[in-house]
Parts: sequence; structure tokens; C-alpha cells
Amino acid sequence: MSIDNLPPLREIIEKYDLAAKKSLGQNFLFDLNLTSKIAKSAGDLNGVTVVEIGPGPGGLTRAILAAGAKRVIGIEKDPRCLAALDEIGAHYPDQLSIISTDALSIDWQALSIESPCRIIANLPYNVGTLLLTHWIGGAHWPPPFDSFVLMFQREVAERIVATPENPHDYGRLGVLCGWRTEAKILFDVPPQAFNPPPKVTSSVVKITARINPLPCDIKTLSKVTQHAFGQRRKMLRQSLKGLGVDPIKLCEDVGLDPTARAETVPVEKFVALANRLDQL
Repeated sequence: MSIDNLPPLREIIEKYDLAAKKSLGQNFLFDLNLTSKIAKSAGDLNGVTVVEIGPGPGGLTRAILAAGAKRVIGIEKDPRCLAALDEIGAHYPDQLSIISTDALSIDWQALSIESPCRIIANLPYNVGTLLLTHWIGGAHWPPPFDSFVLMFQREVAERIVATPENPHDYGRLGVLCGWRTEAKILFDVPPQAFNPPPKVTSSVVKITARINPLPCDIKTLSKVTQHAFGQRRKMLRQSLKGLGVDPIKLCEDVGLDPTARAETVPVEKFVALANRLDQL
């Protein structure tokens, strides 16, 4: 498949000696059918600014631009990839900007990205969860991005979309995502789609920001879920003791059975616990 007149990715990687680095969590996607599928999963990109984390040699970058994105802002930590990305920028004049830095260090609010804006990324496995919690845990909501199309290890994806109906996967991440976003797994990507192939199956997840989530302080909610799931096999009357209030009264005040376990508590009840804790 050809989506532009640029050289095949394998040629680009050979030209610039871009062997994936394990230390950077790099696994490159060569299949332009697949990268196009990921880009199109974000919906109509015409007039949309897209932020891509870790574009690497630019396979997904090319697919996003070919899908009609108004502009792509790539956050790339590896300086080896910049020359390859410059080639894409020359092919799409004034549509590709690269910020050469670690995505974890960026003040997203300070970027002042124009709307509409979305994040599309094949996230490095070693920072994917950290980046997601950073985005959805921001003090300002809604965020500058209306949705995210992200690739994670399958087990992380299952934790993101989990509810009490999936108690094995449901935890702090599922609560935070379920509170501020709507998330669903779109499709899986087998290891052989990558170079080098990881040892696990990956999943593409679409995460859409809720414009008006239930009112709650993110720090308090994080604190409550940290205690509740930190001892997930214990009853709430035990696991919530570290919050500094009577855990039985706290639960009863919001209509929760103190003998319940965290994995059975829906998102809205965790929000109620956090709000009641702030009142107390």
C-alpha cells in the first residue's frame, strides 16, 4: 500500500540507521495499512490538529497527514529520528512540527494548541500508562484534546476500559478513566506487526473526554482509589482506614456496604466517597 510518494519505511530506517531502542520502548510499525487504520479510528481529521507521541521514523505520522489532518505536532525524544521526520515535513509543508523532548516533561496547557485537537500515538510501553494518567489527571478539565487514539499492551488496555463487571482488571486506572472519559478497545495488533516484535499483543484504544464528568477533586479521588485498591482483597472498612476518617461511616454516608471490596464499587460511588471525604 502507498499513501504518499515517500520511500517505504524499511528504506527510511536503513537510510538513517534507526534500529529500535529497547531503552526507549520503541517498536516501529511498518504496515501502512495498519497505521492508516489507526489514523482513521480517530474520525474525520480534516481541520484537526493531532499530537503524536514518539513518531519514530514516521509511519503513523504519514498516515495521519494522509488522512487529512490540518497539522501534526510530533513529540520525539530520540534525536536519531529527526532527519527522517524532516523528510515527511518537506513532503507536507507547514503541516508537521516536531518538538524534540520527552513527552513526560511537557506542560500541555502551556502548548496552547488550537481546537479541535486529538492525540494519536503508538505509545512506548514503558511510559504509556504514566502519560495517560497525566493527561486525564490534569487539574484543568476538559483537556485541550477531545479524544485519544492510543496503543497499549493488551493487559493495560483491559484495565483502562474495565468496570466492576470485569473485577480481575478493574482498578484505580479504570476508575479514573471511567470518571472523566469513555474508553473502548477498537482492535488488537499482533506482535509480528512491529519491528522488533514485542512479546505481547497490543490493543488500540479510543478514549473520549467527558465534557461534564461528575464533580470531584482529582487528588482526593486518586487518594481514595489508591487506598481502596492498594488492599483490593480487603473490605472497604479495612482498606480505607488510612484516609483518616471512620471508614464505616464514610461508606454508610454514601450508601455503600463497608464490607464491600473495591472491585465491586462503581465509578460514581468512588466519586461519592471522595466528595464525602472532602466534606469530612
